[in-house]
Amino acid sequence: MAAEATPVVGALKGGDLPGPGQKPQPARRALYFCGSIRGGREDQALYGRIVSRLRRFGAVLTEHVAAAELSARGEEAAADDRAIHERDLAWLQQADVVVAEVTQPSLGVGYELGRAIALNKPVLCLFRPQSGRVLSAMIRGAAEGSRFQVWDYDEAEVEAVLDRYFEADPPRQVASSPNPPT
Repeated sequence: MAAEATPVVGALKGGDLPGPGQKPQPARRALYFCGSIRGGREDQALYGRIVSRLRRFGAVLTEHVAAAELSARGEEAAADDRAIHERDLAWLQQADVVVAEVTQPSLGVGYELGRAIALNKPVLCLFRPQSGRVLSAMIRGAAEGSRFQVWDYDEAEVEAVLDRYFEADPPRQVASSPNPPT
């Protein structure tokens, strides 16, 4: 079964065009949020907080990642794996910025991050050292402080962390933790 086509976020419709003497409104930033689905849904409530905050900074193409009704079995009832892959890659190509919560290990999130790097997208990875997990060296080691950043954070501060990242326009490194605390 093929996934339904999703309209392009930020695309202008005929009625949205500026009139004579009017300035065009800046397009909203397209944001791609990555979080674990089939790798585990333990952080689903946190994903909801992240998506809610991200809406202040643009249109979140992947809001469904935060949906409470989405189980660890994923979207299999709604679409087949090929359709999900193609839809998500199209959204990733549209995205202006990628934000990933990487505390819960996920093969899908790692794949999305690799594709984001290949597409030269700015990426912010969020990791909670208090989880007791150790972030993959392939993620932490990819951080170069500019296009690909990894920030350690405390769950209580997630909104402030996102504010800090996006209020630097364009997003740039304003805080980082290259190595987890020991």
